[in-house]
Amino acid sequence: MDISDIKDIKYEKEPNGICTVTLNTPKRRNAMSFVTFLELETVLDDMKNDDNAKILILTGAEEANAFSSGGYFNMNMYTSVPEHIMDELDLQDIAVKRLCMKLWKFPKPVIAAVNGYAIGAGFTMLLAGADLIYMSKDAYIGFYFIRRAVIAEFGADFLLPFYLGFQKTKELLYFGKKISADEALELGLINEVVDPDKLMDYVREKALNLIPPNAPSLAINAMKKTMHNYFTEIVSKTLDLENERLRELFKTHDFRASLKSLVTKKEPKFKGK
Repeated sequence: MDISDIKDIKYEKEPNGICTVTLNTPKRRNAMSFVTFLELETVLDDMKNDDNAKILILTGAEEANAFSSGGYFNMNMYTSVPEHIMDELDLQDIAVKRLCMKLWKFPKPVIAAVNGYAIGAGFTMLLAGADLIYMSKDAYIGFYFIRRAVIAEFGADFLLPFYLGFQKTKELLYFGKKISADEALELGLINEVVDPDKLMDYVREKALNLIPPNAPSLAINAMKKTMHNYFTEIVSKTLDLENERLRELFKTHDFRASLKSLVTKKEPKFKGK
């Protein structure tokens, strides 16, 4: 994919080295498809090869009233995707390993400005990919995987226990918890809670303090690579396991029941099958 192919996101580059990606599919509340994930990969490659690109800010289109409502897996959409883009998609990579590993290994800082609710992959992607996470006061996180009878992705089955410990992680995931911005800060999942009308200015100020002339970007990049290096193989293996388990779960009665409930608007009846 070329930068010119990008449609699901906005990608802006400034002379000072700040790059901004805005998830921009407001009609589906910034939900991310396999095409969106490929576009994010394309941006990371472009920034990695551009010495002037120093830092990435990741946020969501304001009109969506969400940072991201998670993964978007409507297969009907792919009938209109150009063939050259379809050739680059891996529809079996349900845990989004390819993008996750690019984010984990990305040598430059990534700051997330979570300006609305972040559901499922809308937050687990940030656990793997964002060095700093700043959240609007009125935003929240939804760990709703259990409602769809699946498990988390983006390496969250390692990263969440690493952040929180096993007991708290299991509570959040087993019960499909909704987490307010203040609770996310208390748990250590984010760096700061900011008033909605001040979030982007606050994040931009943080970005400016991480690039020249205010900071030695090469040293910051070296810190990131050094900290991430030890865990790279663990994250990779976790993603393989997530993919394996997700493919198994997609074949179950409980997963089909969860999909049916989206249509009927009734609570699904799970059977453990």
